[in-house]
Amino acid sequence: MNEKIQYAAQVKPTERQLSVQEMEFYSFIHFTVNTYTDAEWGTGEEDASIFNPTELDADQWVAAVKSAGMKGLILTCKHHDGFCLWPSRYTEHSVKNSPWKGGQGDVVREVSEACRRGGIKFGIYLSPWDRHEPSYGDSEVYNEYFKNQLRELLTGYGDIFCVWFDGACGEGPNGKRQVYDWDAYYSLIRELQPGAAISVCGPDIRWCGNEAGHCRESEWSVVPAFLRDNEKIQENSQQEDDREFARKYSSEDEDLGSRQVIEQADELIWYPAEVNTSIRPGWFYHAAEDEQVKPLEELIDVYYGAVGGNATFLLNLPPDRRGLIHENDVQRLKELGEWMKKTFHANLASGASALGSETSDGHDAASVLDGSRDTFWAPHEGTEQASVTLDLQKTVKFDHVVLQEYRYTQRIERFQLEYMEEGEWHTFFKGTVIGYKRICRFPAVTSRYIRLTITESRWCPNVSAFEVYYGG
Repeated sequence: MNEKIQYAAQVKPTERQLSVQEMEFYSFIHFTVNTYTDAEWGTGEEDASIFNPTELDADQWVAAVKSAGMKGLILTCKHHDGFCLWPSRYTEHSVKNSPWKGGQGDVVREVSEACRRGGIKFGIYLSPWDRHEPSYGDSEVYNEYFKNQLRELLTGYGDIFCVWFDGACGEGPNGKRQVYDWDAYYSLIRELQPGAAISVCGPDIRWCGNEAGHCRESEWSVVPAFLRDNEKIQENSQQEDDREFARKYSSEDEDLGSRQVIEQADELIWYPAEVNTSIRPGWFYHAAEDEQVKPLEELIDVYYGAVGGNATFLLNLPPDRRGLIHENDVQRLKELGEWMKKTFHANLASGASALGSETSDGHDAASVLDGSRDTFWAPHEGTEQASVTLDLQKTVKFDHVVLQEYRYTQRIERFQLEYMEEGEWHTFFKGTVIGYKRICRFPAVTSRYIRLTITESRWCPNVSAFEVYYGG
């Protein structure tokens, strides 16, 4: 076997990467002065007095998020306009100079506490680009300013599961272009919130490459090390001291992990994808978009492609001028949650038995049915083609199969699913990668027996879950 391919099978995620991946589905909240100017990008010249969400209810936000089955919330604490949703000590351009709660309010605190009350995780977005701050463009001075604000958020609001950065960068008020000190930002996060993933412009989670909800047919978590879109070398390699990686790939490339790509790579890293899109055409609230909330069917398609295609799903929900998630958005989220419960409420394989074509010591086929991500079925090392067969104990109708690999590896390159009818096997689904999770949907099939055949794999497949559902 090619040594590079065998090595790719052994690249592993960090615990913080796993933590986000296993959340699967979480929310973005875009909220700032833009909500009141009807803009997507602020200028930095907005008067703080326009920010006044008189009915703000963070518990309502959390309830809406939970109704859709989401496990976390990332708040835009400061967008490009520079307006801070917390009373930062380092600028006057914040909620402390707004009429909301007489200048005594703190949106970040209200949302972080509502998340904890609601049992979901809290994350932060802090825009490096600041169109208000005068020091922006004076790189050394502004980097200290930014780190001071970052420190406020990392120390004042409890545990944070994610720090989400984009690479937006513009000319400063002083006519200079800001050079971000990413290494210093990362070090501060690792020091103060070591469990937090640093996403998109960061070493832990990568952008899928678009904001339309498009997902790759084959989404690999093991990819070549490549530069971020803003040209900063990404640091999460298996050799932390080796930072001289060639720029060959970007987050927008369709193929990031095939054998052909892997064999040409200078270094491989675990760098899973996140699919982000908004429930509306815009990222901030616009009354004109109240009737343009994405249809349920479109959100379901994105869910299948993202969560069901080895990526996470970050769905944006923009609160309105009242400080509430609009009724139309709330209704759609409820519908999405109801669809999820209906489709995945009962695993028809819960009482099944499993038989592998071959089994290595300690990794028998029953492991795909035990509900644990820490156990898995595996054939002998070096066996790239193998199969596992489920006996559901009775004939049932099903239209979904959910597959998962062992959480610390991604190896399967191609597979097929078959059902038995009158003693003969019939193929009903073919797929490429599995990874953390692959949701296979297909026209309903009726059978007692289902066979998963791995036709291409790296080193040997490690299958942790084989679940069967009927969504109707």
